[in-house]
Amino acid sequence: MTRISGRNNDEERAIKLTPNFTSSAEGCVLAETQRTRVICSVSIESNVPSWMKGSGKGWLTAEYGMLPKCSKTRISREKHLSSGRTKEIQRLIGRSLRSAVDLDKLGEKTIIIDCDVIEADGGTRTTAINGAMAALALAFVNWHEKGLIKTSPISDFIGAISVGIVKGEVLSDLEYAEDSEAEVDMNIVMNSKSQFIEVQGCAERKPFSKERLDELIELAKNSINRVISVQKSIFSTEQIEWLLGKTDEIQ
Repeated sequence: MTRISGRNNDEERAIKLTPNFTSSAEGCVLAETQRTRVICSVSIESNVPSWMKGSGKGWLTAEYGMLPKCSKTRISREKHLSSGRTKEIQRLIGRSLRSAVDLDKLGEKTIIIDCDVIEADGGTRTTAINGAMAALALAFVNWHEKGLIKTSPISDFIGAISVGIVKGEVLSDLEYAEDSEAEVDMNIVMNSKSQFIEVQGCAERKPFSKERLDELIELAKNSINRVISVQKSIFSTEQIEWLLGKTDEIQ
């Protein structure tokens, strides 16, 4: 099949990460997957939830939201209670990013990652995870440069991608028009070692075989490896070495 964007079936959309998109957050990245754009901001607070006090460990949580006109149809603001979809995505982002951080090294601090979708064309949750990972690493680099932390709490980089089956063909990184007619839709989160963090998938229209599942996973692995390369590209070699615990200082 010919994809709307002209991409190959195994080709993800171009990813752009703009660091320091705002100046007030400890770390902020504008994550763009072509027409899907998410602002990912990190706040670090010197406290933890009451059930964690005295543990010596830190905590990480995430919030996610879509601006009213981020898509063609206006989305009403969630003024009081978050929708089930929003809560599910917030939990996904939080679980994913907690796997990238050694909470013991954080001390009794809470990291809050806000992911705000300003334009949506499919893949908002995966774009949010990819941008949040970069923003989190940026926040720790900024803290280190200010002398607030010495050792990086990052245990690994993670990345996310959507994959699916559309008109019988296996595709990477579905945009909205493809996602809306997918026979199978999956979101996969992995680390740089290609270890699974999260696999969300279902047959929207017809069951699929283990062979097809293996194809989807292999496709996701290759795309996520490229995503993580883009994340690392916004940092210097010295910063990456510090983030991954290979050195104690950033030269």
